[in-house]
Amino acid sequence: MRSIPRRTVLAVTAGAVAAPAVSTSATAAPSDGRQAASGPGPVLRTDLLTQVTPRNNWLVTAVALQYAHRIDLRGGTVPPTAFQVQATVGGRTAARTVTRVYSNTSAEVDDRSRPGRPGDRLIVELDPKDANARAVGTTDPLPLDRAYSVRQVADVRSPEGETVLQAGPFAHRNDDVITPVADDFTAGSFTDSAGFELDFRLYQPAGFRRNPRTRTRYPLVVTLHGGGEVADNNMTQLTSNQIAVTFAKPERQRRNPAFVLSPQIPLPRPMDGPDGTDWTDAKVQGALIELIDTFVREHSGHVDTGRLYLVGLSSGGRGIYSLLAKRPDVFAAALPTAGWGDAAAMERITHIPIWADHSVDDPVVPYREGRFGNPGTWTLMNALETAGARVTRGEWANDLPKTEFEARSRALLRQARDARSHVLFTSYTAGTTPVSPHLSWAQTYENDVVIDWLFAQSR
Repeated sequence: MRSIPRRTVLAVTAGAVAAPAVSTSATAAPSDGRQAASGPGPVLRTDLLTQVTPRNNWLVTAVALQYAHRIDLRGGTVPPTAFQVQATVGGRTAARTVTRVYSNTSAEVDDRSRPGRPGDRLIVELDPKDANARAVGTTDPLPLDRAYSVRQVADVRSPEGETVLQAGPFAHRNDDVITPVADDFTAGSFTDSAGFELDFRLYQPAGFRRNPRTRTRYPLVVTLHGGGEVADNNMTQLTSNQIAVTFAKPERQRRNPAFVLSPQIPLPRPMDGPDGTDWTDAKVQGALIELIDTFVREHSGHVDTGRLYLVGLSSGGRGIYSLLAKRPDVFAAALPTAGWGDAAAMERITHIPIWADHSVDDPVVPYREGRFGNPGTWTLMNALETAGARVTRGEWANDLPKTEFEARSRALLRQARDARSHVLFTSYTAGTTPVSPHLSWAQTYENDVVIDWLFAQSR
């Protein structure tokens, strides 16, 4: 993992099937371990490439080897059997499954069906379904420095028979851990007027980074993590679920450049809130409100105060309903997933655009009953209707392919517009949410229809 300062102050934030295969052979390496003269020279560094995924959290998905010179496979491909990768995590060493190998110009995975281009990196992709693929334990990141070894066990030759990479006796251990997008967040902390401290991560849009004196005003997305991410690592609010990284991805930032502020509730868990959850804890919520207010004030020339958004899952959804009711004139829209809240407070937020979603069979935060005596999303949507809001409802499977899932969302949005409704509610049919019925957010933050809708809202 790239090193980041533990604390900063708030002010500082101013194998293609059709391609010919590259042949391999078991030719022994020179006895001194040197690369063959025809190869690209020695390995200079080895990096792990990780990915924040919607359902399986944070995974090690590839190893990137950097060579001294450019690798040109002459249009061929490298058989996965040419490389062996082992991971030593928690005192146990086990093999990882190599799925694809290709050259590239940078240390990043190429998702195309015919990946790679001539460059000084070799990308060794790994099967994300491996039992030892995870980059995080129960809460904290796993110690991955030098945890992986990769060894070339067969020569790699071009289709013409020229040696491109020669096998050798030595294994290379990783020097660093790279997490695309998450690594672009700065780390900071904020201490409120009562002395309570919240860590946070912040993504700053490229235009602001290039020119901090720009007159451009950007939206602010505040993400509220779930109960499983309460920790002191200032990391798992980014890596445990695909929520904050959704809004910082290059493709989304090109479309909707925005600040993304992701605070983390510290340990020990402050459980003094009115229903025993965290974002409604008086200390946490007070610090969160001050953090948002202070950030907006310190960036008064750069934050569009008419486009402040709240997104959150599970207890983060609970935090959204509570915070909206406390500050009903601050936020332009919200995305609460698998949340619960105070039905009596819904009358204060009928004017706020909301797109909520929840699995019908959620056992952790029941769809109707909620938690700690406060009802779930279905009951809250009924309370909003009773208070005068028009709620547009839809239900479908949570395991539909992305295109079909988004088509359903698009149809629901058309229905809402026809009804002049600014509150939408998606329910997921029982038995269709993968991994666990509670993880209803797995497709929420990959749903471009929903995210486009969010950024279209303003006060």
